[in-house]
Amino acid sequence: MASALSRPSRVAKLPPRERILDAAEELFQKEGVRQVGVQAIADKAETTKMAIYRHFDTKDALVAEWLRIVAADYQAAFDRVEAEYPDQPEEQILGLARFIAEGLPSISYRGCPFINSLAELPDRLHPARQVIEDHKAHQARRLTGMCARAQMPDPGQAAAEITFVLEGAQVSTQNGSIDQTGDRLMKIVKGIVDRHRSHLGAYRAAVD
Repeated sequence: MASALSRPSRVAKLPPRERILDAAEELFQKEGVRQVGVQAIADKAETTKMAIYRHFDTKDALVAEWLRIVAADYQAAFDRVEAEYPDQPEEQILGLARFIAEGLPSISYRGCPFINSLAELPDRLHPARQVIEDHKAHQARRLTGMCARAQMPDPGQAAAEITFVLEGAQVSTQNGSIDQTGDRLMKIVKGIVDRHRSHLGAYRAAVD
């Protein structure tokens, strides 16, 4: 939703539903999903609570829709690296890691929306939490598929290791415990890819 326009000018041009989502995104990111009330969203969107409920049955539904949009941005990153590096699964993995690394500066002051929301939504049946869990499961399957196409001997293990690094880097950036997280993330992921590639070579040598 980036634009050269100032926020009030930009928001005024959005349709009502998008204006509500834009306001919700800003408030949820800044203050958390539990702290933000529907009236605050209505005020930020320059609309009414009644208008919000015309588009979203409940606040929980609004939170879930916001997280679907965030999840779609991450899934689009998979699509981009697959298109940019066709038939090069190892480069796709590194491209995905680069996407996360480049996004770390924004996490340093806002935090990861998934991690923050999970902390605020302990109920596994909450619709927003289900959006996060479905997204994470889908993301794990896609990453495992990349590792399988790279012919890693244990693609599930490789994907798990990479996931731990990507998500750990986001938490470490948020809490400020580790410096140079982007550079460190890239080195570690490349090390994981190289190590599993060497395992493939050893496996092939043993079979031959």
